[in-house]
Amino acid sequence: MNTSFQLVIPILLPIISGLLLGFARPLRTAAAQRLFLIATLALNTAIVLALIFQPGMGLELFRLSDRLSILCRTDDLAKLFCGLTALMFLFVGIYSTGYMRHASNEERFNMFYLIVLGMLMGFGLSGNLMTLFIFIEMTTLFSMPLVLHSMEKEAIAAAFKYLYYSIAGTSLALIGFFFIYAYGTTLEFTPGGVLDVQKLAGSEAQMLTVTLLTVIGFGAKAGMFPLHAWLPDAHPVAPAPASAILSGVITKAGVFAIIRFVYYLVGPAFIRGTWVQTAWISIALFTILMGSLFAFREPLLKRRLAYSSISQVSYIMFGLGVLTIDGMTGALLQMVFHSIAKNALFLIAGAIILKTNKTLVSDLRGIGKHMPVTICCFALLALSLAGIPPASGFTGKWYLATGSLAANTGFFAWLGPTVLMLSALLSVGYLFPIAINGFFPGAGYENDSGKTEPCLSMLIPIVLLAAAIIIFGIFPGALISLCERIAGGLL
Repeated sequence: MNTSFQLVIPILLPIISGLLLGFARPLRTAAAQRLFLIATLALNTAIVLALIFQPGMGLELFRLSDRLSILCRTDDLAKLFCGLTALMFLFVGIYSTGYMRHASNEERFNMFYLIVLGMLMGFGLSGNLMTLFIFIEMTTLFSMPLVLHSMEKEAIAAAFKYLYYSIAGTSLALIGFFFIYAYGTTLEFTPGGVLDVQKLAGSEAQMLTVTLLTVIGFGAKAGMFPLHAWLPDAHPVAPAPASAILSGVITKAGVFAIIRFVYYLVGPAFIRGTWVQTAWISIALFTILMGSLFAFREPLLKRRLAYSSISQVSYIMFGLGVLTIDGMTGALLQMVFHSIAKNALFLIAGAIILKTNKTLVSDLRGIGKHMPVTICCFALLALSLAGIPPASGFTGKWYLATGSLAANTGFFAWLGPTVLMLSALLSVGYLFPIAINGFFPGAGYENDSGKTEPCLSMLIPIVLLAAAIIIFGIFPGALISLCERIAGGLL
């Protein structure tokens, strides 16, 4: 693997740019802020895409001890996560230039937005567990201000709840760090795992328990039960761009950390057929159903989307837990498709609230008459979350179901697809009525105002993300090949 200092550029560029936005006097004007923000996001995306098309590289920044170092490295999984993150931050950043001009403290939001991007780049490029832990903690600390941005009582409470749940999760995962340090040959991410059989002899039961605790701990970032409760509180109070990033990107950081720990450190062979696999699948399926049921009953639009995220991200957890190539392929596809769809849905929710000041689903009857393009995009994105072709969500869920049926997991082999189907039906129930009632409000509705579409800087990212959902659904081949290559190299 080649050594290259290029790996630090996607990390340092957003962080330094964010600090400049916060403290450089020439960038204090709103126009300069927005131009600098978009230029930084576009440049960072170009750098990340350039890294994706280069061979794998590594760079040890410094060493803390003989076994502890800060290491950056690219492999297919890192490229997938960093490419997805950079693109989503670019689209949401463009949207934010229109949205945040109607909010206060735009300068502060832009600063933390870029710093969080830099931390996520460091997280995705982590070459060992030490580096991953440092960047996931920094991501939590610097994304917390995005939640409490309005500084209202509810926002502050939600931000601290997010912080407490995240710290609780990483504290559980820290136990896994200690066990890997004690029983592993290295902390570097190695396909197939690093456990030393001789060192581990006699401590297998403890290692299994710690593995599940670590999955639950990192699952806090992904909104998996039982550390999921921060999501429904954080989204309604955060600005729409922050909600999009929390649901569409930061939850995937939890997924990414679990993949690194289970597949690159513990090794899938160690937990296959054990009670840990059974517990993991059970928690994932419970979270899928629980999130869907809460979303179905939730009257507040952004909270409904938050509960939907809890359910949909656990689709990914389920695919990872079955430990088959198709299951993991479906999980990686779902990670990409859910990120695109949920980013766009929260952007749409923000546009609706901004233009109409309506936050309840029951108040959105006829909204399609006023925002036809926006609500058409909402309908396309709802197709993806429900897994209906030609939207891309169908492809991910197909692989999840086939991976489950091929797994040697007893009754979970058929229970998994059954729960996925029930969740899909519930998602139809909590998403489709918004679009249907939006365009067909029924008798007694009076269209008392004209079109209220958001400005182009907000509308264009929504349209492009909705288009991507359909394009990936029709032409998924290249992405499937990448995900199958990653899964095949690990299983």
